[in-house]
Amino acid sequence: MRTTSLGTNGPEVGVIGLGCMGMSYAYDMDAERDEETSISVIRGAVELGTTLIDTADVYGPYTNEELVGRALKDGYRERVVLSTKVGLEVSTEAPAAGTMPGLKKDGRPEHIRASIDASLRRLGTDHVDLYILHRVDPQVPLEESWGAMAQVVRDGKARAVGLSEASVEQIRLAQTVHPVTAVQSELSLWTRDRLADVVSYCEEQGLAFLPFSPLGRGFLTGRFTSFDQLPADDMRRRLPRFQQENLKANLAIVQRVHDVAERVGATPAQVALAWVVAQGRWVIPIPGTKTPKYLRENVAAGDLVLSDEDLAMLNNAPQPEGARY
Repeated sequence: MRTTSLGTNGPEVGVIGLGCMGMSYAYDMDAERDEETSISVIRGAVELGTTLIDTADVYGPYTNEELVGRALKDGYRERVVLSTKVGLEVSTEAPAAGTMPGLKKDGRPEHIRASIDASLRRLGTDHVDLYILHRVDPQVPLEESWGAMAQVVRDGKARAVGLSEASVEQIRLAQTVHPVTAVQSELSLWTRDRLADVVSYCEEQGLAFLPFSPLGRGFLTGRFTSFDQLPADDMRRRLPRFQQENLKANLAIVQRVHDVAERVGATPAQVALAWVVAQGRWVIPIPGTKTPKYLRENVAAGDLVLSDEDLAMLNNAPQPEGARY
């Protein structure tokens, strides 16, 4: 796979990473989990050049970090750039804006200090390469949360730190306390909100931008054409864009991806990922998968370079119907 770096000063990584959330959490919840297959997918990703591996303490909760830790034994840990996150907790409260159902924000310094130690135990390592504040907690001054993240670096428990779903103003504020290496946010052909501000700011500052859900939570692959196709316990059933009328309208975006895929001789997933990679030097999508087949498909997208005409067709795709959360 082609490589890039985690921003101007970060380590080298493949241009496409691996998000591990879906192996333990949120999607296809009624399906039986196959841990051995998931471990083989993570190790297979490393062998294919996908060296940025992303997880979080809240995925599971906690079980995804344990899974990743088991997968990275036997010499794999030294071959990857390992990222995990802190700052969300499972909750029965109504979710705050920009947060998945069932979660609440917690950016208290004491929570961050305790959480990194717990994450390292679950991951079976003495440090992570990137520690990300999963969400900025409006109840805690960002300077306090980010100061605790900086202390994690000073203590040698993380090589670098980043922010998830942060605004340009929040990134700037964090930078006054401690360097920001990466910013994670949703980016895909049906979530383009951050291109004009956060993505361009990261490009200007030499920060890595790590898009999650680059395949529109699987929608852009063409897998779902009806709400009824979503598994019974799947988190997507609670998201506005997957409600039946919105979903029908959003199929126009999928058709645009399919049209370009036919032109270039690739799959819709590969086209959707190649579009994301084309958005900047340090834009590194982290698609998730639980199967070797889709892993190979996603990895192959790292070598697909779209023409200006292809990109223009995709850029002119309709805007989505329905909010993200």
